[in-house]
Amino acid sequence: MTDAERLRYLTLALRVVGAIAIFGVYPLTVFWPSGWAWHSGRSEYLEMIIAIYATLGVFLIIAAKNPKAHLSLISFAIWSSIVHGAVMAFQSAFNMQHIHHLYGDVLALFVIAAVLGYLSPEALLLRFTRNAA
Repeated sequence: MTDAERLRYLTLALRVVGAIAIFGVYPLTVFWPSGWAWHSGRSEYLEMIIAIYATLGVFLIIAAKNPKAHLSLISFAIWSSIVHGAVMAFQSAFNMQHIHHLYGDVLALFVIAAVLGYLSPEALLLRFTRNAA
C-alpha cells in the first residue's frame, strides 16, 4: 500500500471510527447489552464512558482533515483502545457474567487499534522528540 493510499484509508477510518464513537456506542449498549453494557439499568459509569467516547469521536473526525498534524491524538486512540480492551478482556475472562464482551466491545477496541495502527504506523510508534535548537 502506498503512502497516499494509506493516508486516504486513514482519513476514512478516522471518520468512521469517530462517527461510531459519537452515534454508535449508545445504541450498541441498548441493542446488545451483553456485549456492550457492563451494568443493567441506568449506569452513571456507562453515561461517562459514552460521553468520553463521543468527545473522542468529534476530535477523530477533526483529525481526519489532516491526520499528520494529529498524530498524538491518533496515538492516544490506538493505545487507549489497546489498554482499555486489555483490561476489559481480563475482566471478561475472569468473570463469566461478562464473557460476551470478548466479542463485543473488547473485540471492537482491538480492531480499532489494529486498523488505526496499520494505517498510521507513525502514530502507533509515536516517539516524543525534542526539536534541535
